[in-house]
Amino acid sequence: MIDSVLIIIAVMMQPAKTDNASTALSGGAADLFSKQKPRGFEAFMQKVTVVLGVIFFALSLALVYISSH
Repeated sequence: MIDSVLIIIAVMMQPAKTDNASTALSGGAADLFSKQKPRGFEAFMQKVTVVLGVIFFALSLALVYISSH
């Protein structure tokens, strides 16, 4: 439960990526090569979200294993 709440908080704290309707229709091909690596707070929050997701997945597998034995 704690990990689930932390994942929700981490996702909500990430900065919004603003896209308009034209990029949704065109597929955003113009932005393909203009993407830059996230830096600072955004990079930190992405790493935190990935780590929390891996922990959630591992805990889920462990609970399935424990409940089956």
